[in-house]
Amino acid sequence: MGKRVDLRSDTLTKPTPEMREAMMSAEVGDDVFGEDPTINQLQEKMAELTGKAAALFVTSGTQANQVALNSHTQPGQEVLLDINAHIFNYESGAPAMLAGVQLHGLNGRRGILTVEQLRAALRPGDDHYPQTGLICLENTHNRAGGAIYPLSEIVRISEFAKSQRLPLHLDGARLWNASIAAGISLKEYCRYFDSASLCFSKGLGAPVGSIVVGETDFIRRAHFYRKAYGGGIRQGGILAAAALYAIEHHWPRLEEDHRRARYFAESISGLPGIEVDLSTVQTNIVIFQVDPAVISADDLVGKLEEAGVLMFVFGENRIRAVTHLDLNDEDIEYAIETFRSVLPSA
Repeated sequence: MGKRVDLRSDTLTKPTPEMREAMMSAEVGDDVFGEDPTINQLQEKMAELTGKAAALFVTSGTQANQVALNSHTQPGQEVLLDINAHIFNYESGAPAMLAGVQLHGLNGRRGILTVEQLRAALRPGDDHYPQTGLICLENTHNRAGGAIYPLSEIVRISEFAKSQRLPLHLDGARLWNASIAAGISLKEYCRYFDSASLCFSKGLGAPVGSIVVGETDFIRRAHFYRKAYGGGIRQGGILAAAALYAIEHHWPRLEEDHRRARYFAESISGLPGIEVDLSTVQTNIVIFQVDPAVISADDLVGKLEEAGVLMFVFGENRIRAVTHLDLNDEDIEYAIETFRSVLPSA
């Protein structure tokens, strides 16, 4: 079997032997009764890291965002967010199905909304209109190529939300990456939000799990909705142990993923038919344009896959590549050389 370099997503990582050992030796209990000591330890640690009063371990990033939306809103309300947000595009219409809210997508600049956009999107206080119930931001922003939300704009939006008495939720699935790249603590990012979700199974390399953080009453409501969604966990300390291991051992090394993504982007930029805006490569995601006059995105992905390099089409004439824990420098070099070998006239 030939070499395989999988750049499709950072969700593809597998637990390391050391992480598996931590999982095998985890102390467990029944978390529905609040008696799993390892889950409790993880929740306490995440509350401390984010500066929030409480935290709730859930099975996925989608579940984390959806219990947050349910906990903040009433049916019939409207949620303001970027039109390219994960909640808007990749969570199966769950806000309408589960929370009974509608999403109002705004055209952010590379996923970044401004106070002015949000102010203009507020509905009049008239019974003909759905009333705004929540604002959601995403950091880093997946469809914007792992863009980091500027802290200065977060502060402005937080002040605006408070002035309007609107809760502010952060989809921080990859907030770990933003924290490492920007040198800003989780606590500093999260202090401006009423709630936040963070994922353990992307860059951190755990097999399962996300966390929701917020104030005590909010987490109590979130706990109810987690149960209602079938997310009650019994002896889940096995999964929480993987997350705890990942925080300690895999979070600091995200800078390696960022370095490799940057090197990959710089190396393929300028190849025939490839256009990369290097200013957008801030963390571990590289999204690049393919000139269909040279080769189609589908054909390029197919040729790469034949050579053992996997990524996927991410919109019209666009391809996404993501670096992660299971890739090393040799893998990135192989991917670059493969690009050069399959592109016409490279």
